[in-house]
Amino acid sequence: MMRAILAVLAALMLGACGSRETGSAYNQSEIGREQTVRFATVESVRTVSIAGSRSGVGSIAGGVLGGIAGSEVGHGKGAAVGAVLGGVGGMVGGEAIEESATRKDGVEITVRLESGELRAVVQQAGEPFNPGERVRLLTSGGTTRVTR
Repeated sequence: MMRAILAVLAALMLGACGSRETGSAYNQSEIGREQTVRFATVESVRTVSIAGSRSGVGSIAGGVLGGIAGSEVGHGKGAAVGAVLGGVGGMVGGEAIEESATRKDGVEITVRLESGELRAVVQQAGEPFNPGERVRLLTSGGTTRVTR
């Protein structure tokens, strides 16, 4: 039983790691959506960390696992107390594991538009960009990405 629960938790965590939000990867909902295109020149590129998700999946799975594990401690009231403490500890640990497993490397790309305005866009690391390079800014639905 415990192995099955651990397998489900691992699958949920790995599934959350699968999405890529680089300049060249698109989600299904973006297909066929018109984008505004602007040209710019890269001024600077800085490595950043994109915080992981906290969807609640990790907390729930951790709470279940911790509750089951905690209930194995003692008998009667001791098992009940162990289940509660294990559940709470599992929730906290599960949330931390989810956030860590879904954290991504990113880049902050500062560009100068043809109008002279400066803009900065943060996106998941993928395509390398260099200062002085000519790029396109693609904007749709309030989201902008930098690409070649």
